[in-house]
This record gives sequence, C-alpha cells and structure tokens, in this order.
Amino acid sequence: MRILSGIQPSGSGLLHLGNYFGFMRPAIELQEKGEAFYFIADLHALTTLHDATALKKNVREVAIDFLAAGLDPEKAAFFRQSDVPCVTELMWILSTVAPMGLLERAHAYKDKVAKGLSPSVGLFTYPILMAADILAYESDLVPVGRDQKQHVEMARDLALKMNQTYGPIFKLPEPSIREETATIPGIDGAKMSKSYGNTIELFLEEAALRKKVMSIKTDSTPLDQPKKTEGSVVLELYSHVASASDYEAMKNAFQAGGVGYGTFKKQLFEAIWDYFGPLRARRAVILQDPGYIDAVLKEGAQKATAVAEPFVKRIREAVGLGA
Repeated sequence: MRILSGIQPSGSGLLHLGNYFGFMRPAIELQEKGEAFYFIADLHALTTLHDATALKKNVREVAIDFLAAGLDPEKAAFFRQSDVPCVTELMWILSTVAPMGLLERAHAYKDKVAKGLSPSVGLFTYPILMAADILAYESDLVPVGRDQKQHVEMARDLALKMNQTYGPIFKLPEPSIREETATIPGIDGAKMSKSYGNTIELFLEEAALRKKVMSIKTDSTPLDQPKKTEGSVVLELYSHVASASDYEAMKNAFQAGGVGYGTFKKQLFEAIWDYFGPLRARRAVILQDPGYIDAVLKEGAQKATAVAEPFVKRIREAVGLGA
C-alpha cells in the first residue's frame, strides 16, 4: 500500500495541535503500514505566502516539527514538494481535462474567497496541483482532514477523466479520515487553523503555551453551576492529551459544578505540556545538527523523484508528448 499526504508551510510555520492530531499522528502511524510519501507543500503555500525568506524559514520549521513528532525518514520519504518538478508537469496535463465547474465547486476555494482572500489563478487551480501530488506517486491512501476530503475526490474525478480519455493509466486513491481527530477546535471554538489565528502551537515556551490555553473561549456559567460538556473546547482538547480516566474525571467535574473554567484550563495546560514533553526532547536533539534537515529532505526528494518521474513519463507518452 502506498500512502501520500502533505502539509503546508504557511502562516508562522510552527505546527499546532490541529496539525498534529488531525494529520501528523495518523500519518506517522501509517508509515508503519505501507510505503509512505510525505511532502511539505511549498508550492501550495505560494497561493497565500509571498515572502521568500518566510517561506524558506517555514519549510524548515515544519520539517523540524514533523521529525520531532516521530516521522522516520527511514520508513517514509519526506521532501519538499517543489523538489519533484515533474509533478507540476502532470498538473498541466490534468488541467487540460479538468472541468471548470469541478474547480468552481471546491469548498476550500469558496471558503477562502468568502474570508476575503484575493482569488488568484493559483488558488483556483489548487485542487489540480493537489491531484497531481496524489496521482504522481500512484497513491492508494491519502490521510487528510475532513475539510480536504473533497480534494481527494476531485483527484479521483480527474483520474477517471484521464482514464476515459487516454486509457487506464491512473489509480483511484482513497481518502483516510479519522473522525475523532478530523477537526480539532481552536481557542475560539472554530476549526484550529493558522488562517484563523486560533492555534495552540506544539512547541511554544511554557509561559506562552500557558497563556494560549488560558485564553480559550468559554461561556459565562458561574463557578458553582454545572458546565456544558457538548461543544466545550477545553474538554475536547483534553480528550486528545489526557488518559481516558482523567478525561472522564474532568467531564464529571464539568457536570457536577463547583469548579471554574480557570481550573479546567490549568489541567489542560499541564496535560498538553506533559504529552508533548518527549517530542520537545527529540526536537532539541534535531536542532543540534543543522545539516540533518537538509540531508533528510534531499534524500526524500530523491526517493520521491524515483517514483514520480517514470510514472509522469508514462503519462507523457499516453497523451502524445515527446518524440
């Protein structure tokens, strides 16, 4: 089984709890179950980030954090998207059969435009590049968040369109979504996202992390009254970093009343700090060898190119390009 997924180095570049539980941890577990290809989507990031220095910095920070989280470059090819340029050639080929209506129905595009992002051609054709990423490696499984499921479905649509036009040349990948971690709430209750400014980063300093956790939005229920468990950001985040027994204890305390949100937030902070302690230690080791990141990404790109280039060559021949 071949597994493919990517993560954008946009925003601050620092990965957050939503990245970890919604994408990174499932991806790291899948590296034990098949041939995994994980990339840092720097080409995709160009749709929102137009600062060359910041982009390079963000790519490096994502690489450090992903490796600290447990990605094993011996088990998974880990690389920069732009280091495998044949994928952008495949994007162009796919774009020649992509219906406009398919792109116009993209939820992510409509959502970003609705939030005021200027609709560039790159933003509009984002799903075609994502389809090329998925299809170039003949992927079987694509771990994504629920909000990205449509993009995998669009990749399947484009693969079917190519197969109908040129013969059976593309696999049809399947999305892999863990419902319990598909959407991690941010400090304001909306989906945790850098674009919303509501994130809790994995590797903040202790004081900064505490401040973020204590700023989580809650209602005005008095201390002595029972608290709502449904829709509680504090309780939802705690469920991911605490043991089952500790989670049940907090849930019961919510329902019993007599404890304020400040106390629950302090418990959440301590659980997050303890949960990511081993990852912080691993990150500190990685930072001691600046050349390690470059070596990992270079080797990963070589592995990815060895798979994608021959496949894209077959696509070129199928559509009639070249001598």
